[in-house]
Amino acid sequence: MSQFRAKRLDISGFINPRVIRDHTKRKVVEQYEPERQALRYIIRNTSLPQRMRAQAQLQLSQMHAYTRPTQIKNRCVAGGIARSVFRDFRMARYQFRLHALAGELPGVKKASW
Repeated sequence: MSQFRAKRLDISGFINPRVIRDHTKRKVVEQYEPERQALRYIIRNTSLPQRMRAQAQLQLSQMHAYTRPTQIKNRCVAGGIARSVFRDFRMARYQFRLHALAGELPGVKKASW
């Protein structure tokens, strides 16, 4: 993991290590996505020789786990919680409620009828 972590983080206000790890995973997945797509294309292309396809499969399996998009988990950027996270805001429901009531989320207001 330390091979992927930036020397300086470009997002300030990290609260816990899980948020830092999530941020690192997102950046690494974004960086390696073209390479992974190319390898997957080679593996699925049946017109290529079997040896080349097997080598591509081996390369893909030997890539670091952080390069896989399945490693990314929706996590609250405010508290680092992984449960009940709204995708649009990347916040857990409690943090969302606090920020919405404080008026810090544009376009969000308390429903009343």
